[in-house]
Amino acid sequence: MRDMRRVIGSHDLLLVTLDTLRYDVAADQLAAGRLPTLARVLPGGRWERRHTPGSFTYSAHAAMLAGFLPTPAEPGPHPRLFAADFPGSETTAEGTWRFAAADLPTGLAQAGYHTVCVGGVGFFNKLTPLGSALPSLFAESHWEPGFGVTSPTSFEQQIACARRAVHDREEPVFLLVNVSALHQPNHFYLPGATGDGLDSHAAALAYVDAHLGELFALMSARRPCLAVVCSDHGTAYGEDGHTGHRIGHEVVWSVPYAEFVIEKGAWQ
Repeated sequence: MRDMRRVIGSHDLLLVTLDTLRYDVAADQLAAGRLPTLARVLPGGRWERRHTPGSFTYSAHAAMLAGFLPTPAEPGPHPRLFAADFPGSETTAEGTWRFAAADLPTGLAQAGYHTVCVGGVGFFNKLTPLGSALPSLFAESHWEPGFGVTSPTSFEQQIACARRAVHDREEPVFLLVNVSALHQPNHFYLPGATGDGLDSHAAALAYVDAHLGELFALMSARRPCLAVVCSDHGTAYGEDGHTGHRIGHEVVWSVPYAEFVIEKGAWQ
């Protein structure tokens, strides 16, 4: 485990949640050579298979933003990168960065970070009290319909927003980008498709990969950046009769995960 006490304050932090991305699809697309951007940065050239802390967007992000990132699929305990002060925690280790707050954005703000959320799916749309709960944890949050699940250019628009929000900040930045492109509907990423399926889910991932480098370059322009790229949960496309998520199925609980450092100015 990396020593997060040496990272906080010296690195920008990037959390990219690829909403609904399944582990099997992510692994297959990587092996097939369809994710060249991610292939450059994934440690060992592969995704790590982990278990999500929640079976749908709200529960998974509420846990992650309290320091409970997806857990390695092998038996633990597994030390965490970030942890709120909590007596008796068995996953707070020597290298864990601890914060005296109920959530990670607040803890990082107390440590001098500017916190930014660029939302994607409905739990970030700020149109209702529930849709405002997660964004309200951040000093700055953004959502508009073009970032949502029905927009074929959602990720490009999210990156443009992130660029406006962070490019001239002097203090370290914690940026969350909740990527909506993988979520249903995603058939428009696969020419000729009339409905959603594993193939269109994979095509949406290829679309995201084609633009991820822009985000990596942005977040490593000022200082080194520790990036966590993962899914918040998977989704079913007919397995055992299930469609969607918020269910206890293996394709929902198994998610791809990666963490890595991009050195300052290294992304070209």
